[in-house]
Amino acid sequence: MNTKSFTKKDLHILFPVVISGFLCIGLVVLMTKKYNVVNSFGDKLGDLAPVFMTLSGFLALTIIGYLAFSVLNLKNSRKSSISTLNLVTDKMHNFRSIVQLLLNSKMWMDGLKTTINDEFEGLNFFDLKEFYKGKSKLAIEFLQENHKYGETENLYLEMKSLLMTNPKQKRIPSNLDFPELYNTDIIKKWIHHKCGSGLWYFFGYKYTVFKEFLKLELVYDRHQDKIMKLANAIDSDYFEDSSFNEVFLSRLGEYMNKQVLPKLHQNNNNMNTSLSGSMDLMFVIFILLVVFGILLPIFHLIFTMPVILLIISYSIIISLIFLILSCFYQLLIKAMEN
Repeated sequence: MNTKSFTKKDLHILFPVVISGFLCIGLVVLMTKKYNVVNSFGDKLGDLAPVFMTLSGFLALTIIGYLAFSVLNLKNSRKSSISTLNLVTDKMHNFRSIVQLLLNSKMWMDGLKTTINDEFEGLNFFDLKEFYKGKSKLAIEFLQENHKYGETENLYLEMKSLLMTNPKQKRIPSNLDFPELYNTDIIKKWIHHKCGSGLWYFFGYKYTVFKEFLKLELVYDRHQDKIMKLANAIDSDYFEDSSFNEVFLSRLGEYMNKQVLPKLHQNNNNMNTSLSGSMDLMFVIFILLVVFGILLPIFHLIFTMPVILLIISYSIIISLIFLILSCFYQLLIKAMEN
């Protein structure tokens, strides 16, 4: 399982780690000086080997249990997210199918599609909304043009963005792609730029202004029926008794923007969640406990290794105990939250 590196949320662990490092160095220096002065100090360190082995073994088992609990909790969380994610993903699939039907319809003003798809080919809604970053000269050129479409070109671009599966995508394929798991980057873009809310704005809040630019009656009847079937597949209760008109499209955009996209993002994050940097730290502590708290003392008892190795071993174990006491509670709370 892939793990994440340290993030800002894990910085609260950094201070105890640094203090533990200095403590370890200090103990090595102090015990080495005492060993050089007191002849019997080496024998006393050897007698303490079973105590450190027992303590290290207990802590190692505790950490293994903690890691196992975290992994199991993550696995259960993913399982519970799968069924919900599938439902939300299907809703997004149906919504995008509706958007595709609307984009390909004749409700748009003459010349709008040609202007966007041909004259400004490669321009997408995200570039337009982020023109201030200066990354797209095409977006700036588009904004400087004098258009005659009553700003409905913005709605057209927004709806095109909902057919994208990657924020850097320049062309929409003729055959719509329905991924099993939507790309996290495109979901973030949809949410950040409130994609879907354009339907509410143009067909609800400002429809009296834009209705002369959006001819809903030109959408084929069979496509209207298909759109309503797709909407009922999204939420039969919410769209019950709805008919194809500006009120329906307004409610559809609001529903997708406020309910479906946030849930899609949340469940997508749950599926992509991995062990945090704090879990990485606990695994490193486990390895150090086994190597310096168990294996090294055993080798010393069997092969009578240099005392300096015991000094290093004990210093590391004492420092690890300090580190565990400093941050274990915080790690436990964090694991429970995940």
